[in-house]
Amino acid sequence: MSIFERYLTLWVALCIIAGIALGHAFSPVFHLIGSAEVAKVNLPMAGLIWLMIIPMLIKVDFAALGEVRDHWRGIGVTLFINWVVKPFGMAALGWIFIAHLFRPWLPADQIDSYIAGLILLAAAPCTAMVFVWSNLTKGDPNFTLSQVALNDTIMVVAFAPIVGLLLGLSAITVPWSTLALSVGLYILAPVIAAQVIRKALLNSGGQAALDALMARLQPLSIVALLATLVLLFGFQGDQIIKQPLIIAILAVPILIQVYFNSGLAYLLNRLTGEAHCVAGPSALIGASNFFELAVAAAISIFGFQSGAALATVVGVLIEVPVMLSIVAIVNASRGWYERGGAVRKVAAGRETLPPFSDL
Repeated sequence: MSIFERYLTLWVALCIIAGIALGHAFSPVFHLIGSAEVAKVNLPMAGLIWLMIIPMLIKVDFAALGEVRDHWRGIGVTLFINWVVKPFGMAALGWIFIAHLFRPWLPADQIDSYIAGLILLAAAPCTAMVFVWSNLTKGDPNFTLSQVALNDTIMVVAFAPIVGLLLGLSAITVPWSTLALSVGLYILAPVIAAQVIRKALLNSGGQAALDALMARLQPLSIVALLATLVLLFGFQGDQIIKQPLIIAILAVPILIQVYFNSGLAYLLNRLTGEAHCVAGPSALIGASNFFELAVAAAISIFGFQSGAALATVVGVLIEVPVMLSIVAIVNASRGWYERGGAVRKVAAGRETLPPFSDL
């Protein structure tokens, strides 16, 4: 992990402080940035989000979809967690904790927006950081790559319908045109642009050229993320100062979701006899979120100052320490996992697994 990735929580905390301070000191500047819109799309924010997302999508090789059949147990478990348990479970957690248990401590006019942000966060499976988590658990890189490629393919067609359905069930009205625009702008277009760049680099300079570009783009991607957070907290500052417990409250359903989904995926992989090098990344993919996309969609649909935008940012805040704790659990429990009867039975008839290598 790079220093930016390792201390992402610290950088986010500093962005909270900087954003709130700058929002108060330079309020006219922030309002000017917020007004720079075309068709309800904020142009400065769209540029930052593209800088966040495209480098991550360049890493994805959609040719890896051909390897999906080699890991069908782990793929099946992860798809079930990502596209059934996670979004519907988060909608239920939002209803329980935000709409009811914590309602007295939250601004009444933002309740629905907070729930919407949680749904957006859960409906976007992680793309980039999963490669880091998989590496730390000595996960099978071929499985990780094929699962990410499959998730990104599904996200292009399933993100909008799932979000629209769950927001509708939560009585949150969102124009479908706005949701479709978000999918086109922050999923479809970046995927196409990233794959065009990837193919051009591989054709001209091979893997070395691709690696060199990624080395230059990765810090830029992190800087774009942090700049986005400064802007968000510049607009959210007044609300956070008035009710500082909001961030802690929003973290509760996110934490429950992350640990429950990772544990369920890990257990289901063990019951189906999948190897530990697949179960580890499966659990981590099932638990983590594509928070960059969630932030982008929340801003596009609900605006900078919405509770939805704040809820997705809380996901960024807790991502690294929570996922590192899951990595530790997966690594520490490897012996227990491999003593499972189904795992030993399948391993006895399985060909030798490919050696782990860094992604």
